[in-house]
Amino acid sequence: MTKIEVDLPDRIDSEISRLTEQGEFLNRKEAIEDFLTRGIQAYDVDEETRDGEADGDLFTNAVDEQQDPAALDGDSNDEPTF
Repeated sequence: MTKIEVDLPDRIDSEISRLTEQGEFLNRKEAIEDFLTRGIQAYDVDEETRDGEADGDLFTNAVDEQQDPAALDGDSNDEPTF
């Protein structure tokens, strides 16, 4: 296993300590390893994304699937139904 030394801002060090003390992680080593892994995964993109052709995200897909009620075909009865 490779060892590295990193200088962290006080606010990040405090946040890691707080999360460890609250039991979110077993220890600081586990917390830092998890944060680094998540950071690397965030930058782990496939070739299409690197070329600028993103697949879209969850928000975009959800919005695209929505329909405008005014554009729906059918009864144009504006009367309330009971």
